[in-house]
Amino acid sequence: MRAKDALGRYGEDVATRHLQEQGYVVLDRNWRCEVGEIDIVARDGDTLVVCEVKTRRGTGFGSPLEAITPSKAARLRRLAACWLRAHDVRPRTIRIDVVGVLGGQGTPAVEHIRGAIG
Repeated sequence: MRAKDALGRYGEDVATRHLQEQGYVVLDRNWRCEVGEIDIVARDGDTLVVCEVKTRRGTGFGSPLEAITPSKAARLRRLAACWLRAHDVRPRTIRIDVVGVLGGQGTPAVEHIRGAIG
């Protein structure tokens, strides 16, 4: 496994634990379709949450959350629609969250922005 892939997997594991500690129920991880990949799909009460995870070792290239570009946000909206169609799910509300994980060793810093992408 490449170092970048391992760091991404680490960040997704940290984000999954964080979401579960916040009471989310994780429904899917690393779901793929022709549009791309959703890192985490979870339920927060009655709300379906599509969660993008960005992980960085340090801030030399900016915060992990700065990696969410307008094109990435648009892709996440399309991915959410694809996931809903594929699973024939019609939740009352849908939200896109972003979790930034900073640090590749020790205790990571986690920043979770609910509804980061409208």
